[in-house]
Amino acid sequence: MLRILCLALCGLLTHARADPGALLRLGMDIMNQVQSAMDESHILEKMAAEAGKKQPGMKPIKGITNLKVKDVQLPVITLNFVPGVGIFQCVSTGMTITGKSFMGGNMEIIVALNITATNQLLRDEETGLPVFKSEGCEVILVSVKTNLPSNMLPKVVNKFLDSTLHKVLPGLMCPAIDAVLVYVNRKWTNLSDPMPVGQMGTIKYVLTSTPATTASYIQLDFSPVVQQQNGKPIKLADAGEALVFPKGHAEGSSQLLLPDTLLSTELALLQKSFHVNVQDTMIGELPPQTTETLAGFIPEVSVAYPKSTPLTTQIKIKKPPKVTMKTGKSLLHFHGTLEMFAAWQRGKAPMSVFLLEVHFNLKVQYSVRENRLQMATSLDRLLSLSRKSSSIGNFNEKELTGFITDYLEEAYIPVVNDVLQVGLPLPDFLAMNYNLAELDVVENALMLDLKLG
Repeated sequence: MLRILCLALCGLLTHARADPGALLRLGMDIMNQVQSAMDESHILEKMAAEAGKKQPGMKPIKGITNLKVKDVQLPVITLNFVPGVGIFQCVSTGMTITGKSFMGGNMEIIVALNITATNQLLRDEETGLPVFKSEGCEVILVSVKTNLPSNMLPKVVNKFLDSTLHKVLPGLMCPAIDAVLVYVNRKWTNLSDPMPVGQMGTIKYVLTSTPATTASYIQLDFSPVVQQQNGKPIKLADAGEALVFPKGHAEGSSQLLLPDTLLSTELALLQKSFHVNVQDTMIGELPPQTTETLAGFIPEVSVAYPKSTPLTTQIKIKKPPKVTMKTGKSLLHFHGTLEMFAAWQRGKAPMSVFLLEVHFNLKVQYSVRENRLQMATSLDRLLSLSRKSSSIGNFNEKELTGFITDYLEEAYIPVVNDVLQVGLPLPDFLAMNYNLAELDVVENALMLDLKLG
């Protein structure tokens, strides 16, 4: 097996940013998709077919006629990172060159070679997308074997190498490198497309600068754009701290880092979807939702409603939802109002019994389904409860803490989880399958450790 030297990608190392965004590190595990790209694009078959044709640069050589190229071998591709330079890609392959010798017999020359090129990952100024560009392609002959008689080897083979192979092979082989990169570049094309967040808006990931490289990875810095359905953008909150990757990753691995401010901004699109108006009397394990049940917590209710009356509950989220993350734990904060209504007279609109301001937290568990980030919540705790208005006079709203807590768990959290099933879109690049990613809540961010299937 041929030993291949190969080296790495482009740009200056991007420093951690204090403003929110999303960071992507591409390790060698992802970059080795260049190998699979050669298989998927069928470039080898195309290269072999092209090689079998008569090449314009192959001038006749005295004593050798009917030259053809065949049997292009499966390549071995090796990549490695070179800080601030690019990916020096090495492709080891071989081929057989056939013809007729002056003696009338069949001639075969078996050539082993390396194709080397530096691939830079740049930012296309027109589209804003990452794009690979190849530079400095060279073909290096590693070995030459022939079935020609030994007494004619030096003169004929040297003439062949000097006048033909060094001229023809770069033009024959280097386009294969470019063709593979064109195929890989197509896998970036969806990156900046707006992706829907339910019916309420979209998000797209915009590359902010030229990708940077180190000895272990390429880093891409994104500035996500979140827009409402009417096209109005939602400004991302100030993170206040630089977004940085935690240490301790396996060499060559790849990660995506999403700050809690980005998740908060995406959830702001869904704020109105978290409003609910519950008219059901029987909900889960809760007691009947009637004034009689409520009077067990607030005696004043029985004075205003001596006859048991069904209750309707309306919850509105008044501030954009906020996601916070500490290592190992993520919370979703809701600030809003909870208002209960009673049908005081048949045919009349229900009357407000009271209006409460509420602040409560939900614990969040993350997963990935169909390349979207999924959130499942459960009640962490009711943080505050204050009376804003009441039609039954003054009462101690703290007496309702247990009642409201149970109501949120049984009636409201299922609604929140149903809304969150829309999922939050993840960056679409290189046909990445996020379903295999390992998720970890770190300080102020969610980290996805990307895996290849």
